[in-house]
Amino acid sequence: MRNVVIVGSGCAGNTAAIYTARANLSPLVITGHEQGGQLSLTTSVENFPGFPEGVQGPALVESIRQQAVNFGAEYVSGAVIEADLSVRPFRLNVEGEWIETKALIIASGASARWLGLESEKKLIGHGVSSCATCDGFFYRGKKIMVVGGGDSAMEEANFLTHFGSEVAVVHRREQFRASHIMLERARGNPKIKFLLNAVVEEVLDVEKGRLRPPKDGLYDVEVILVDGSLFPHKGRITFAAPSFSAETGTFLVRASIPNPDGVLRPNAYVRARLVGAVRPNAIVVPQRAVQQGSEGNFVWVVDKEGKARPRPVQVGRWQESDWFVSEGLHDGDRVVVDGAMTLHAGTPVVVKPGA
Repeated sequence: MRNVVIVGSGCAGNTAAIYTARANLSPLVITGHEQGGQLSLTTSVENFPGFPEGVQGPALVESIRQQAVNFGAEYVSGAVIEADLSVRPFRLNVEGEWIETKALIIASGASARWLGLESEKKLIGHGVSSCATCDGFFYRGKKIMVVGGGDSAMEEANFLTHFGSEVAVVHRREQFRASHIMLERARGNPKIKFLLNAVVEEVLDVEKGRLRPPKDGLYDVEVILVDGSLFPHKGRITFAAPSFSAETGTFLVRASIPNPDGVLRPNAYVRARLVGAVRPNAIVVPQRAVQQGSEGNFVWVVDKEGKARPRPVQVGRWQESDWFVSEGLHDGDRVVVDGAMTLHAGTPVVVKPGA
């Protein structure tokens, strides 16, 4: 017989575990299928008190769980598949095992409705999100896409216009499930546009240089010769498993180019400009180098005089301990890595040899 059982291991469940454990009730926490809840799918959390530099979602939820364990909470993996709450003690069937408890706290939360794409799963927390309120800040000045046609989609789209330069609502048909007032509010927002009768077939990681070719698999191409001049003939290039170099920001592909004058040698390496394609910026900086001000992200750059200058940047995908910088930095820029330093414009900075 348990004093209290808590269903759910997100922030709410773990917080309930802390309080009941401190009351010497020895709570049992049923983690559920999504251990850690929605927070475990979030990368950087900046609106939780006590973390001025932000904290990673999985690390935060794990620290709350450990705090509950330290007070005597017990955790068990699994989900409640059946319950009898008609009589006391309550009876719960956890993965085939029945548990009796005097009190029950339900903190099961909610599960986001994903598109079900494999590429989507890989990019959760790296450009793909299920919570506009949680992650909207990270997309300031960017184009944002919301998929759905219900009230939640309209509400999220309206909220995201406070951050993004443009919000596109993608819906698979022309009719909406959203209430009339929510739909009209979205339609009346000048920063929201609608893409109807459309579905998302794939989510591409632009920061890794993955480009999606047209249905015929071909790109129009201009060839740049070694001396920097343009090859006189435009052609088409077939993309067959191109490899991307994060160091140079370029693709390596094998191409077949029209060569009537014999200028190109067989298997020669040339640069190809893909018409309509965007080359990702390959500049990366440590995460702690990027700071956030009232007007967005910035880094401290050391100028030729050895003084620190703030420079606005646009950041893309976060990977491990680095940010991909899409705008604002160039090869050769010297960036102050220690974001915890208190700097002002013009502060002298000593650059270590080899830095």
